[in-house]
Amino acid sequence: MLPKIVLTDIDGVWTDGGMYYDQGENELKKFNTFDSAGVLLLRNAGIETAIITGEKNNIVKRRAEKLNIELLYMGVKDKVRVAEEISALRGIKLSEMAYIGDDLNDILLLQKVGLSATPAQSPDYVSRHVKWKLKLSGGEGVFREFALRILEENNLLQKAIDTFLNHVRPIEGK
Repeated sequence: MLPKIVLTDIDGVWTDGGMYYDQGENELKKFNTFDSAGVLLLRNAGIETAIITGEKNNIVKRRAEKLNIELLYMGVKDKVRVAEEISALRGIKLSEMAYIGDDLNDILLLQKVGLSATPAQSPDYVSRHVKWKLKLSGGEGVFREFALRILEENNLLQKAIDTFLNHVRPIEGK
């Protein structure tokens, strides 16, 4: 199944699910840069990425901005409702969407989309609702693994890579 858009959770998918606090009032998250290439390769194949997360903080907003992800929904309690909003906004069906999530608050959306996946660390009561339980855990580049698998299964990976390579300017003198 080739989705028209890939929806993703953040904590437990793009991060290891840990929440790090300093001595002050700062919360820190560690992202894996491998996931950035997943967004880029999907985009090169004409597939948009959208973030739907229960968290609401500037860390996720900054990450979305850096990756030029236009559709960012934070502080979400009802992920299905948000996916339905995206469906109306983009004129596509839930069955034309893919979603990767890792925990209880993801199950209902995982059941509704056309293609679903969980990271390796997801509990069985979540992963039994998905098509693919992936090999990597959250924070280890699992979003990229999901993106690559989508592209490979639809024979689009090489096209996405070629699109990237054709738009990279060579370094002068090399």
